Amino acid sequence: MSRLLYENSVSYQGYLIIPFVFGKADNYEIYSYKLLSEIGHKSKFHKAENPAGIYGSSISNIVAIAKEYIDEHSELVSQDDTFKSRYIYRNNLIIVFEEGGKYFYDHYPPESLNNIAAPKLFKSEYECLNWIKHSSNDMLNYWRV
Repeated sequence: MSRLLYENSVSYQGYLIIPFVFGKADNYEIYSYKLLSEIGHKSKFHKAENPAGIYGSSISNIVAIAKEYIDEHSELVSQDDTFKSRYIYRNNLIIVFEEGGKYFYDHYPPESLNNIAAPKLFKSEYECLNWIKHSSNDMLNYWRV
């Protein structure tokens, strides 16, 4: 598996669809996807890899496949965009969450959906991002997806 293409991730009905290049055939890339769920491990699709079992010929194609599968099989329908505050740096994904006026984050490396974030609460999204930036000397630039 190649790295997860966080920069092409799409938030959809409580899920984050994350495409990646599954392989190549005749010099054409074949795409697959992984999912994150806003309800975490309570969802059978949290961190699932391509539960549809269908692959795509482009990023837009695989995102459409994932959306169709979510529409048909999801136990969750959310209109909130839980994944709206997501950032990428050096191919890593940072998702900032707010709950009850406190902020925290999830941090995923480019090759897997293993959260490597420090368990820390912050007073604002800015404070959270500033802490991440200062705690990682090599994190010079990050941008919002």
